Amino acid sequence: MTDYNPDWNAYCEKANSLLKRLFPICRSITGNGVRQTLSILLEDIDFDLHEVPSGTSCYDWTVPDEWNIRDAYVKDSSGKRVIDFQANNLHVVNYSTPIDALMSFDELSKHLFSLPDLPDAIPYRTSYYNKTWGFCLTHKQYLALDKKEQYTVRIDSTLEPGSLTYGEGIIKGTSGQEFLISTYTCHPSLGNDNLSGVVLWALLFKALSQQKLRHSYRFVILPETIGSIVYLSRNESLAKKLSGGFITSTVAGPGKFGYKRSFLSNHLIDRVVRKTFQELDLEYIEYPFDVNGSDERQYSSPAFRIPIGTITKSKYYEYTNYHTSLDNLDFISAENLVQTLKLYILAIEKLEQNKTYRSRMPYGEPMLGKRGLYPQIGGSINQKAANMSTPHGSRPYEVSVEQIIYGDELDALRWLLFYCDGQTPLLDISEKTNLPMRQLSAIAEKLLEQNLLEIV
Repeated sequence: MTDYNPDWNAYCEKANSLLKRLFPICRSITGNGVRQTLSILLEDIDFDLHEVPSGTSCYDWTVPDEWNIRDAYVKDSSGKRVIDFQANNLHVVNYSTPIDALMSFDELSKHLFSLPDLPDAIPYRTSYYNKTWGFCLTHKQYLALDKKEQYTVRIDSTLEPGSLTYGEGIIKGTSGQEFLISTYTCHPSLGNDNLSGVVLWALLFKALSQQKLRHSYRFVILPETIGSIVYLSRNESLAKKLSGGFITSTVAGPGKFGYKRSFLSNHLIDRVVRKTFQELDLEYIEYPFDVNGSDERQYSSPAFRIPIGTITKSKYYEYTNYHTSLDNLDFISAENLVQTLKLYILAIEKLEQNKTYRSRMPYGEPMLGKRGLYPQIGGSINQKAANMSTPHGSRPYEVSVEQIIYGDELDALRWLLFYCDGQTPLLDISEKTNLPMRQLSAIAEKLLEQNLLEIV
């Protein structure tokens, strides 16, 4: 996928459209909100849907009953909705059991959640495996409630046998190696965590499906934790063969780019991401692996040990709006999302380019001049005065954030011939020489054409 230059403006428009369509949907770990979300994504990309019945055992877990909600509110005695699910679906604790009752403020308050330190924000709370109910509201709303009132409390929800829904698609390559691209779709109206990751996942799926790829890429979209455990339990032998992967999460915020390392810290996945940031000379925060996070702790658990990394923009846990109603469409942008998408594409490009070559003429340096690979007038190579006003190197790849800086083509050619011993992959050569992988890969293809290299 070298020199992949899509219409980034079109990707921004698509990202913006998906964000606006998907944001209002109330999603959870099961239910019609998840199905509606996946149905919208299926309009542009092709993947399979799987339904796993409630009660299904998956290792130490059991697929829970399916939850759906139609409406919920708290009304005062005048009939005014003082808390209204229709205004914001975060107002209801996710997976709340149904209720229809009249109660005092003291009774109601035991089921209310707010954030005194963030008084304008509605918190996001869940109760997946504990049958209870609750409402979330801003602290300002909480303080405005009349403590002498009798409130009508209604949650029109169902919690009954159904199924857990997840999606899976694969883009086939030829190398025999397969990488995982996973995201989670269980969050309701939260923009960065993780609607942004869902949209990037879909755009990345579409982008890679348009390319001829060396490796295979398995895309899964599922509810966090229970979904990945279900997936692993149903695909155990397949999962154990995966070479690594990414989880797309929190990719569109206004903060800095970040990278959460795999549990190995210096796996191929980690190295291609670091190389991408280094080539762009782009500032980012590198986070160590932590079991507190997303599904990497499932994929990397002892039976599987799949190295998983995550490129972010305003990483989860690191921004004040996290898991609140302030993580909305005003907090994120399609432009930020597409900037992160480019980083994923460039990192995956490096996975694709990481071939191992062997020189077919290892006894000294082959004669480059007779192959048109060496200047016909010698003496000026590495002469400062001769190169002061003459630009050299390949045309940089525009990524809008920064440009990859290329070195001298002849220098790159010589380094390739020096290191192509059949044991040193291209990424190793790039790290040793500080030359961009795009440039090294392009020159390696020239040397293949000249019969000076062969692929191991």
